[in-house]
Amino acid sequence: MADWAADVKIYRPNADEAAIAGLLKTYRLVMDSQDSAYVAFSDKDEVETVKTNFLKKKLGLTESDAVLDAALDEVKETMKADRTKSRVTVYYLLAEKFGKLDLFH
Repeated sequence: MADWAADVKIYRPNADEAAIAGLLKTYRLVMDSQDSAYVAFSDKDEVETVKTNFLKKKLGLTESDAVLDAALDEVKETMKADRTKSRVTVYYLLAEKFGKLDLFH
């Protein structure tokens, strides 16, 4: 089993442990599948799903698609050196950007 918290800490060394634990609890079943544990930014449908299901539905964001797309691009750029982009890390970085980590406490 991967150490998802360690992956988040590559990008945020002082990451909120409670938020990571909450993300892992919320997305436990997703993270158990090798295929769905990672976000493929090259797949436009998957990026659209992250925007709709995570940013809009889970985080409750009402910002414009342009703002949400820019946030996704920012996370993609932040993680560009990592061939496999952990869903927990992507979600953590997005939730942090929008000040929504408390949702996972």
